[in-house]
Amino acid sequence: MKQEQLNVRSIRPFIGATDYLSSIDFYKTIGFEVKTLSHNMSLCIMDGQSFYLQDYAVKDWIDNTMLFLEVDHPKQYYDFLKSLDLTRKFPNVKLKEMVYHEWGKEFFLHDPSNILWHIGCFDK
Repeated sequence: MKQEQLNVRSIRPFIGATDYLSSIDFYKTIGFEVKTLSHNMSLCIMDGQSFYLQDYAVKDWIDNTMLFLEVDHPKQYYDFLKSLDLTRKFPNVKLKEMVYHEWGKEFFLHDPSNILWHIGCFDK
């Protein structure tokens, strides 16, 4: 089979959750559509991009999971997330300020399980 015949449609990481129901609520709050697939797995979707959220927690796995969400306007998304006052509803969540790099900019968001999200854009 040749590479051009694959027609890759997506790549979907699996992430764990120490408190599955809280994580579902968190991802809905920050803008993801969450579809239940089974009693212990959901599909989280935003703008055609997705990942699987599992009711499964292995500390080393969760503590070492990082995802990069590339968006066109990270400052706008940061301002939206900040307006949600996430730490009031989700005490383990951390939202960190924008960081500027030679390649672009990003900010950091830790979900309720401590999964680290890098959210940013690359300079063109």
